[in-house]
Amino acid sequence: MSKYFAGLSLIALTASCSLNKEPYSAIPDDGILKDETKWPAATAGNYALLKEEDFTRNYFQMGEFPSDDITLSGATTDPLFYSYTYGHITNQGNTRQIWRMGYKAINGCNRLLEVMPEGKSAAINELIGENLFIRAFVHFGLVRSFGRPYAQNPETNLGVPVITKYDITAMPKRNTVKEVYAQIVADLSRAKKLMNNDNTNSYATKNAAMALLARTYLYMGRNDSAAIYADSVITYGKKYTLLGTGELPRYFTKSNENNEETIFAIHHTLQDDRTWSSIGSMYYMSPGGQGYGEIYASDSYRALLDKYPEDVRHAFVQPVYLKDQYGQDSLDASGVKVMAKRNGINKWYILKYSNQDNVPTLSSPVVLRLAEMYLIRAEANAKMGKDMEALNDVNIIRTRAGLSGNALFSSSNMQGYATVLDVVLDERRLELAFETHRVFDLFRNNKNLFRDYPGVQPDHPQTVKYTDARVVHFIPESEILLDPNLVQNPIQ
Repeated sequence: MSKYFAGLSLIALTASCSLNKEPYSAIPDDGILKDETKWPAATAGNYALLKEEDFTRNYFQMGEFPSDDITLSGATTDPLFYSYTYGHITNQGNTRQIWRMGYKAINGCNRLLEVMPEGKSAAINELIGENLFIRAFVHFGLVRSFGRPYAQNPETNLGVPVITKYDITAMPKRNTVKEVYAQIVADLSRAKKLMNNDNTNSYATKNAAMALLARTYLYMGRNDSAAIYADSVITYGKKYTLLGTGELPRYFTKSNENNEETIFAIHHTLQDDRTWSSIGSMYYMSPGGQGYGEIYASDSYRALLDKYPEDVRHAFVQPVYLKDQYGQDSLDASGVKVMAKRNGINKWYILKYSNQDNVPTLSSPVVLRLAEMYLIRAEANAKMGKDMEALNDVNIIRTRAGLSGNALFSSSNMQGYATVLDVVLDERRLELAFETHRVFDLFRNNKNLFRDYPGVQPDHPQTVKYTDARVVHFIPESEILLDPNLVQNPIQ
């Protein structure tokens, strides 16, 4: 592995496993690794690495900014600009950050996994499962940003290095996309057997492993397995329930422990608030002026949402109106409120990463939630020809969103859609908007991305074909310089 990999350290914490504790970086000596009383704290340190700005902010921005759900209203020196425009460069700051922090977390897990004996106790088995889950999740996040969709020649297309051993001398090559996904499946399959469901949704559980397996199998085109695992999570007792229609608009303001729909989220408390560097700072500016508020919900996303004004998911986007000299909303000659603009683009704030515990820039970004499981099962069933089952799951999500009657789908009421799969993909867009799904949903289903709305994208309209070289980011050039076995993604 690269020299940077060689210096990556396991994070050690104080004796508590609480994610509220402030971690410190230290390379563990043999005494720490052999002292099983330190393993829970070290595992909590690996969770804490996921909270680091270099990982979490980039995971959610690099996964969302290439989509057609958002519009960037102006140029910026932040490397998110390249992720949005597809103008990727080899020394892009955000790719370097997520690569290095991702492998730091992976190696933190590896150091523990090498010393924890499976079968010694239920508690140790649980810790092994949690570290396997973290390792799988990070590999998943990296391969979908740096490796092409699984549907496109996974046996030959390169993904990212699969690192399962801590070796300070290794210079790894990139594994194929198929090999990376195989390791993700192996880690999650083992993890689900070792864990129970006693943890809160701030930590890995058996159900979290099954939920990530469901998503992984969907990305792989293994629709039967995707449906089975999604169904298992949906039907597991009363561990998770969809929030009610009235509570849905407040979903993302709830902390983990107060959200019964969340399966796994990266827990942030007030001391973890990144303020101006938070995910939500680009999406929202509070009345007090906190946040940049420069990335808005796109016209095409809002057009889909506006088909049904009663859809309560309108609450996740907020129109910003121009104020008059008295601080009131300005009205035009017809008495209609005047939208505030930035560079000629209407301001529609996105609220899924703001206002947790009434703090404008605080959120615990959601990785897995129950609604996604219904939509995974729906997509898998649609692809297996089980149209009614797929539509039933879509209708569960739409009913929860406050829709009824002719707004629900049936075989005799397809509302203009040609296929059930198209219905499911649009429902995924509505329900999971801004949560890092949309662009991957398009490309893994061999669909192009189309932006026919204003923004800083280089072309108007802009089409990104699912076969384009730039549907993936470049491997950080700094890593290639340190590890010549790494091969760069194609330029063209």
